[in-house]
Amino acid sequence: MRNTLICSLLLPLALHAQPKHVSFTPTSFSPAFTLNRPPVLTINPGDTVSTETIDAMGFDQKAVKRSRGGNPLTGPFFITGAAPGDVLVIQLHHVSLNRDYAKTSDYFVSRCMPKEIMQEFKKTSSLVRWRLDLQMNQGWPDSSAQEYPHLKNFKVPLSPFLGCIGVAPTGHKNEILSFFQGPFGGNMDFNRTKTGSTVYLPVFHEGAYLYIGDGHALQGDGEIAGNALETSMDVVFSVQLIKNDSLQYPRVEDNEYIMALGTAKETPEALKLATKNLLDWLQKDYHLTLHEATQVMSTTIEYGIAEIADPNVVVTAKIKKEKLRSINK
Repeated sequence: MRNTLICSLLLPLALHAQPKHVSFTPTSFSPAFTLNRPPVLTINPGDTVSTETIDAMGFDQKAVKRSRGGNPLTGPFFITGAAPGDVLVIQLHHVSLNRDYAKTSDYFVSRCMPKEIMQEFKKTSSLVRWRLDLQMNQGWPDSSAQEYPHLKNFKVPLSPFLGCIGVAPTGHKNEILSFFQGPFGGNMDFNRTKTGSTVYLPVFHEGAYLYIGDGHALQGDGEIAGNALETSMDVVFSVQLIKNDSLQYPRVEDNEYIMALGTAKETPEALKLATKNLLDWLQKDYHLTLHEATQVMSTTIEYGIAEIADPNVVVTAKIKKEKLRSINK
């Protein structure tokens, strides 16, 4: 599903309607990825949307409480022509910060620490406010001098991304709460779903019902504090469709990597799903045999853990594009 392939597959769809740029200001937010909510906007393949998201606690860019917490989502966006069995292609043109603070947890999640460490947090975990310098693209704990004296000079470069991007799932009532993740995408918390990235999601229903939200100013792999630097966002994205394709789990690509995701209750199974997802990608787009794929993947694959804080683990399997350029297709 590289960009060159996308262009050839999508050209007929682009002829159906003149692409347009739409500005959309949300007035309500969804607590779930669901088919059971009226679409907030209908868009055609090729259209570009400028919109915004509120933070995971429900606050907007002006610090106004707009929704209950729990990753409130902007959407759903109804995609004209999307049908079960298609692949929805979301190109993230801009994922940018729109306020000067974020909040995160003073905590570690139990999947990443032994029990004796976790016992330290039973009565002491809290939210920590961070300052965001949008001009310098830096962030730091706002109260570092008082509460964290060793961090008074600690600053990190920001890398804004969307924690949630997904479509209406299949299953019980075609709905799942917005802190879950799965084949439909969802709360993947993958820190490369940012400006310049393209996200591929399977479509399960007419119109797809696309949702976005859970903006993060920065997050290390795994979201091991239970929250990233949670904040509101301005987002500009466009959509396309690949008709009648077979995609089991989400994929992401940018200028550097192709990245396949796998989601499961436990890490070993999520790793297998991510690896199989990447294998399918290489066999389809690069025409590799199974035995050829063993040689390519075993020498170039990189693994990451996108998410361990939520009900499911999200593992990423990725390969740098430069390492694939010499493959004879």
